[in-house]
This record gives sequence, structure tokens and C-alpha cells, in this order.
Amino acid sequence: MNVRVVLLAGLIFVAPAASARIYKGEEAAALRCANTLAYTAVLLSQADLIGPDETKVMLGITVLILEKHVTGTRAEKKSALAIMRNRRDLTQTLTDYQTNAAKCLVQFPIN
Repeated sequence: MNVRVVLLAGLIFVAPAASARIYKGEEAAALRCANTLAYTAVLLSQADLIGPDETKVMLGITVLILEKHVTGTRAEKKSALAIMRNRRDLTQTLTDYQTNAAKCLVQFPIN
């Protein structure tokens, strides 16, 4: 499937062949939180700063945020996460994590 992706002013557009998926507002914020947690978990794990159990927990939280707070198919969410990951560099992601991780868990509860 050919996927065309366009990012504008904080909105995420995922346009597979016949339909478009637009994430904005709370869903875009949830995607940013999920991306921040997932990317940070992978980076910390690769640097041996957290173990496999902590990595699984952080990735599990990411999945729950996506399931509970973002609509769309799994493919749409995965595409949106890839877009989010590609728009943030390492420094921005780690700054997001330090600044917003606790807020993310309050704003997007997983229980």
C-alpha cells in the first residue's frame, strides 16, 4: 500500500490510498507522548541504562496510551508514530521526556 504523509502545524495527516487520517488536539498530544516514551525506552535500553523489564513497561505504556487515547487502525497509529519520530531529534525527544513524561501519564491515564 502506498502511503502519503504530510505534516502541517502540529497536525498529522496519514493518507492511505482512498482515505485520510488526521490527528489533532488530544490525539496528536497522545501520539507525541507515546512517541516520547517509546523512543526514550529504546534509547535508554540501547545505552544499558535500563533493563529489559523497564523497557517492556515503558513500551507497554506506549501501547496502552495508543489503545485508549488514539483512534484509528493499528497501521494508522504506527504511521503516525513514525511521522512523529521523524520530526523530533534525539535532543528534542529526551527534553520532551524530562519535561513531559509525568504529565503524559496524568493526561493520558492507562488504568
